[in-house]
Amino acid sequence: MRNKPLRMAFAAVLLSVGAVATSAQAMKVGYVNIEQILRESDAAKAAQARLEGEFGRRSKDLEEQDNKVRAAAEALQKQIASLSEDERSRRSHEIADAKLELDRQVADFQSQLDRRRREETTALTDRVERLIKQMGENEHYDLILQENITFYSANADITKKVIDALNAQKSQK
Repeated sequence: MRNKPLRMAFAAVLLSVGAVATSAQAMKVGYVNIEQILRESDAAKAAQARLEGEFGRRSKDLEEQDNKVRAAAEALQKQIASLSEDERSRRSHEIADAKLELDRQVADFQSQLDRRRREETTALTDRVERLIKQMGENEHYDLILQENITFYSANADITKKVIDALNAQKSQK
C-alpha cells in the first residue's frame, strides 16, 4: 500500500516532465556567455583602454619605485660587510620605510583600480542586460539563459549576436 502513493507521485512527475518537454520544443531559447561579451566586445575593450589610460602611468611609476627599492636592498647586501653598524642600520631603515610606503601606495592603487574596474564592468553589464532584454523582445525569445548552463547547442548560443549588436550600438552613439 505504501508503494501506491509513491508510484502515483512518480507517474505525475513523468507526466509533468513530458508536458514540459513538449512545450519546450516550441520555445525559442537562447544562451549568452556574459564573460565572453565582457572580454571581446568593443565596449569592453574601450573600458579596458580607459582603465589603462587612467592607471597606466601610475602603475609604471610604482613599478619604477619597486625597482629602486629592490636595487637599494641589493646594493646594501653587497656593501654590508664594508659599512659601519650605524650606516647599515640607517640604510636598512630607509629601505624598510621605502618598502612600507611603496606597499601602502600599491594597496591604494589596487583599491582604486578595483573600484574603477567594478564601475566599468557594472556599467557594461547593465548595457548588455538591457540589450539582451531588447533582443529577446524584438526577436521573440521565450527564454535567454546565461552562466552555469550544463549543456547548450551552438544553435542556442547568441553571444556573438549580442556582441555584434553591442558593437553596432557603439558606432551609432
